[in-house]
Amino acid sequence: MSSDNFLDDKYLKKLDKKLQQVINREGVDRKTLDEVFDISTLHTLEKLISDGFIDIIDFPISTGKEGNVFRGLTPDKKMIAVKIFRISTSTFKHIQEYILGDPRFQSIHKTRRDIVYAWTKKEFRNLEILQKIGVRAPKPIVFFNNVLVMSYVGTHSKPAPMLKDVELEKPEIVFEELVDFISKMYQKGRLVHGDISAFNVLMFRKKPYLIDLGQGILIEHPNSYNFLKRDIHNVVSYFRKYGVKADESKIYKTVIKK
Repeated sequence: MSSDNFLDDKYLKKLDKKLQQVINREGVDRKTLDEVFDISTLHTLEKLISDGFIDIIDFPISTGKEGNVFRGLTPDKKMIAVKIFRISTSTFKHIQEYILGDPRFQSIHKTRRDIVYAWTKKEFRNLEILQKIGVRAPKPIVFFNNVLVMSYVGTHSKPAPMLKDVELEKPEIVFEELVDFISKMYQKGRLVHGDISAFNVLMFRKKPYLIDLGQGILIEHPNSYNFLKRDIHNVVSYFRKYGVKADESKIYKTVIKK
């Protein structure tokens, strides 16, 4: 697509018309559309649509600080999650510490667009690692610019709820699984999530799934130990309300020693 197309009113109208055909407007307000679906994102979505990764963007699943997640369908009607990182309105100053210390992204420029694109690629790569080492998370399908396409976690009627919105029947089992996820990521994936919380864990069929892997850093990152301690602290603290007792220091030592 030529950059001249960005100035072509007829072309932009064509893109907007295509978006209206692709997206179900119910539940999506105009402000969200304007913030998320800017001109460059329209181009990106058109590419993913023409390549056969997306057929329909169905409805919004969640809105975060940096982006929005929508449920979508592929041309063969499989449900997917489409995560769109906002370029124009995102506050990305705080994420530089996660990217600039990562050896995988040493050569990126520091413009807003470059950081957003690197963040998208970073989440995709981290999801690939989790897929490889057997840690439950959405399966990465494709990324392009600021759009990440993943497998959808949920049912036809609704997405899987966050951990914070679920009353656990067997909290000890979920706690142990999350600690095991932290351990596997560190030991097998050489990765630290960096932001595990009750907001970044989905519960589907009574099993936890990690999401929001953009913060994930390799253990070579200078802050990896601090982020690892924080992940362990967040999990231990949350499960105290269920009466689960655990020693953060002991978990940390076990994770880094193996």
